[in-house]
Amino acid sequence: MLDDFMIRATLAGIGVAVAAAPLGCFVVWRRMAYFGEATAHAAMLGVALSLALNLSIFFGVLVVAVVMAWIVTQLSGRNYAMDTLLGVFAHSSLAVGLVLVSFLAGIRLDLMAYLFGDILAVSRLDLAVIWSGVVLVIGLIFWRWAALLTATINEELAYANGLNPRQEQLFLSLALGVTIAVAIKVVGVLLIVSMLIIPAAAARNFVRTPESMVISTAIIGSTSALVGLRGAYIFDTPPGPSIVCIAFALFIISTIIGFIKTLSLIHI
Repeated sequence: MLDDFMIRATLAGIGVAVAAAPLGCFVVWRRMAYFGEATAHAAMLGVALSLALNLSIFFGVLVVAVVMAWIVTQLSGRNYAMDTLLGVFAHSSLAVGLVLVSFLAGIRLDLMAYLFGDILAVSRLDLAVIWSGVVLVIGLIFWRWAALLTATINEELAYANGLNPRQEQLFLSLALGVTIAVAIKVVGVLLIVSMLIIPAAAARNFVRTPESMVISTAIIGSTSALVGLRGAYIFDTPPGPSIVCIAFALFIISTIIGFIKTLSLIHI
């Protein structure tokens, strides 16, 4: 069954959608979109270091993403605002990564595959890495679910319950790093954050509880992956951007439905 490249690509897309679902909800709830963008850009530096040191790209991206998130978390509030630090690290790490790649002699590297993904080239090993990352992210979020929700709702409430919001932020950063590391092959560095934010934003109009929002986000993300891949196959378009376009279309539909529901409530 896994000999068919479309089946491997479909399983990879669904895996990334499932991993991104709970994380995307927290990114939307905490208004961390720029944080996710910065971490995704830092992934390019992880790719360059992995190739230079002959390490696993998954490991290199994960380490760089977590280290950058830790540095930003520690420095925020100390003479620098969070968005300033994210702006500095996001674009600097992306630029340094691209420059380092240009110095790597004797290594054939398809930059477009890392920037925009190459889901159709997913191998069985890539699939195993992606779904291992999915299990890790889901397990981590499930373990810290109550603490993360409390810290998201109110930091003072978290302190009152004996929780450390900065520690929960690091757990979230670790999950974000893992998700980016597994998603880089699917949608690439520049489009990873769209798979985090767009499905979660689209799901907000249909849910009443945090748990139902996570499930709805996973369904919307998986639908985007399935329809986007099929559309890319039929119309010969880039698969990564096609997946994101479908997610955006679902967001527009969700927004229109939410607007209609609001108008109907006003008239009632």
